[in-house]
Amino acid sequence: MTAAIEAHGLVKRFGKTTALNGIDLRVEEGRVLGVLGPNGAGKTTAVRILATLLRPDGGTATVSGLDVVHQATAVRRTIGLTGQFASVDEDLTGMQNLVMIGQLLDLPTRQAKIRATELLSEFDLMDAAGRLAKTYSGGMRRRLDLSASLIGRPSVVFLDEPTTGLDPAKRDDVWEMIRTLVRQGTTVLLTTQYLEEADALANEITVIDHGSIIAHDTPRGLKRQVGGQTLEVRPNDPATLPRVRELLVRFGTREPEQPAPDLLSVPVTDESALTHVVAALAAENISVSELSLRLPSLDEVFYSLTGQAKKDDSPADTLIGATA
Repeated sequence: MTAAIEAHGLVKRFGKTTALNGIDLRVEEGRVLGVLGPNGAGKTTAVRILATLLRPDGGTATVSGLDVVHQATAVRRTIGLTGQFASVDEDLTGMQNLVMIGQLLDLPTRQAKIRATELLSEFDLMDAAGRLAKTYSGGMRRRLDLSASLIGRPSVVFLDEPTTGLDPAKRDDVWEMIRTLVRQGTTVLLTTQYLEEADALANEITVIDHGSIIAHDTPRGLKRQVGGQTLEVRPNDPATLPRVRELLVRFGTREPEQPAPDLLSVPVTDESALTHVVAALAAENISVSELSLRLPSLDEVFYSLTGQAKKDDSPADTLIGATA
């Protein structure tokens, strides 16, 4: 397939700090690449270079076949960018913000208004179209910001933590909008604080740490790299937990853990453990409300790969920051 985004050996330094240490990235057309990494790993620096906001100190990158350094103006006409913080003008209405951006993209005013109306409707903002952006809630501003990045119908969209500050319902709405974009052929590079977001949206995931790529695979592939599967059992009667623990000891690779008061989990070597546990529970006449076999979560993958728990990004890891 054709690469919509391709980077080779990207290097970026800020003084004595090396933010990117020769990374390679590739995103095929109509796909979603999730970029994960701990605080200060280099995620946003990579986005800024690909979006022509920073010049690399080494390496090359193209977006839609255009060089991000030598053809930066042309690149900007093919992309949309949503940063971690809303970039709309608070003293303009929602409609005025979108029309202005359309005009800056050389759309005729009438066409800019039509496109703005489409996006305000799609992002459930039509009722607030005539209100100043300063009166919008945080979630509404986020949706307006996303709308602004799509005015020019970009073929490539960079989303730098697009759902930060949104409640779960609105976050789900944004996820569905991203899926719609991809179904329409848009290519997306996504950085996110929420590992479940990458799991839900990304075709492939690149993990960056200390400016270097430490892993790249599909979400499922990354989970398999970390280790085997985990069996979880939640008995209906908490009094049976000791008996369930005794059963799991027979099938697990180590002592069972108790991640919740009424839940036991244990790593297993293969899928056959589930069948054996079901039979053993039935033989002991132990009923359960939950019985599942799962791969490691992306949180567990992240911890295993980077050696640290997932933390919120610091102010340095923003589109304004220099060491992200």
